[in-house]
Amino acid sequence: MAEEEKASMAEEESNEAIQPELPIGRVKKIMKLDNDINKVNSEALFLVTCSTELFLQFLAEKSSEITAERKRKIVKLEHIRIAVKKHQPTSDFLLDSLPMPSSQPSDRPATDQKRSGSVSEKPVPAGTRRIDHFFHKSANEAPILIDNDES
Repeated sequence: MAEEEKASMAEEESNEAIQPELPIGRVKKIMKLDNDINKVNSEALFLVTCSTELFLQFLAEKSSEITAERKRKIVKLEHIRIAVKKHQPTSDFLLDSLPMPSSQPSDRPATDQKRSGSVSEKPVPAGTRRIDHFFHKSANEAPILIDNDES
């Protein structure tokens, strides 16, 4: 009888709809920030939202493990960077986007710092690059021509 109960509970769990915790509307707005995307299919939106949740969960777990290994209680940027470096597929695309940890800790809270200027005007920490430039071609960049003629 215990096997029947387990089977019925498994069926109930599989019949329940998976509801992501991230707000789907916000994910859609972020996806539409890309000029190449005009419409977003609901299934694609659902998959991107669930994938994002899984990725963030993975990153948080690995960062937490690094924090525990170092006998710390608070996950810091350096712990995230180490977790990303240890996982090669994540390191390939994310490491360049993470800011370098500062050698001098700031004594002031973030709310006291100046908030003038937009994000693009703020200086980038040494050793990092903004992801924006990957998606835009400069005006003086010539298109690449491919010559298929073999003469």
